[in-house]
Amino acid sequence: MEDKKVSKSAKDSQGLGSVKIADEVVGMIAALAATEVEGVHGMPGDVTSELLDKVGVKAAGRGVKVAVNGKNVKIDISIVMEYGYNIPTTCQQVQDKIKTTVENMTGLEVTDIGVKISGIKVSGRN
Repeated sequence: MEDKKVSKSAKDSQGLGSVKIADEVVGMIAALAATEVEGVHGMPGDVTSELLDKVGVKAAGRGVKVAVNGKNVKIDISIVMEYGYNIPTTCQQVQDKIKTTVENMTGLEVTDIGVKISGIKVSGRN
């Protein structure tokens, strides 16, 4: 069985062992943080938020690429926006939210976040 990529490995403060965070976990954190921003409908491939709840959070990492170099991480994310929101402003908010959330939860330093708009959701339409 192959080992999954690991983003961070660090000795804990008491010297009891190490903490390892898989790249997929960093991707899920980034995806969930992005969907908390107003104007972001979801991730590409999401049918509805109810379906995501049924399949589980693991599907949330779709559309996110994570590259780790030491303690630095680069994230590329694709999102579906809601119609009517300013794209540059919303993308800046997505970048800020992802950076803050990933850094606070993992201790990694986010050095670059690329945001790709893969679709627009118009209210009342599927």
